[in-house]
Amino acid sequence: MLDFNHRPKLSEKINLLIDQGLTAEQSKQTSRDYLGASRLGVSCDRALQFEYTDTPKDEDQNFSGKILRVFQAGHVFEELMIKWLRLSGINLITQKQNAKGTKEQFGFAVAGGKVKGHIDGVIIDAPTDLDFKFPMLWECKSLNDKSWKDVVKKGLAISKPIYAAQVAIYQAYMESQIEGISKNPALFTAINKDTAEIHFELINFDQELAQKSSDRAVKILCATEAHELLPRIAIDSTHFECKFCPWQQRCWRLNV
Repeated sequence: MLDFNHRPKLSEKINLLIDQGLTAEQSKQTSRDYLGASRLGVSCDRALQFEYTDTPKDEDQNFSGKILRVFQAGHVFEELMIKWLRLSGINLITQKQNAKGTKEQFGFAVAGGKVKGHIDGVIIDAPTDLDFKFPMLWECKSLNDKSWKDVVKKGLAISKPIYAAQVAIYQAYMESQIEGISKNPALFTAINKDTAEIHFELINFDQELAQKSSDRAVKILCATEAHELLPRIAIDSTHFECKFCPWQQRCWRLNV
């Protein structure tokens, strides 16, 4: 006879083992030594500076096994979306051949390699009734139900400005490698992780936003090299963005 009282204990044990394995795997990965272009839409300059300099997070803010599971699940959703788009007749390329003859993700590096970005893919053909223009940038995000519905309702620029900045700067910096990618609208894809619903949105190139994001990167780099700590986004540690910042305690202990 099954004893159902043991099931939660078993789940807890296996989950703990999985999370320990994930955190151990994460600890072996090399830290970034550059400013990620996908992060230039983050609202707080100081948080971006902490991120660029790989400043240690608050003790309780390191990625837990659960968060790492969420991140890895997001990659699985992206792989599914790539398959689904290709099945629909959309010619999506996600890798290119490098000088060594191996495949690698499309990406760019500027400012002497201090700012880097990697795009999800490039669409080079699609069914004619979609009336797409090629080449077009493809970016994909998996979102929970609440966030997904907000993007559908408000559009990317209003709902998720950090992603809008990411698309703009990717279009700008990939132009030198893929001619025309900044002239044609990007295809933004959002997958609802709870329902598998998919939202598609064409994003016209926002040159002003791309320039603003690029200027911001320069500001972060210059301030860091000058050993200048940039200002916080808020004047109170209870500000809603500060509450979720992994450097909240460290930041507010400083007298600047």
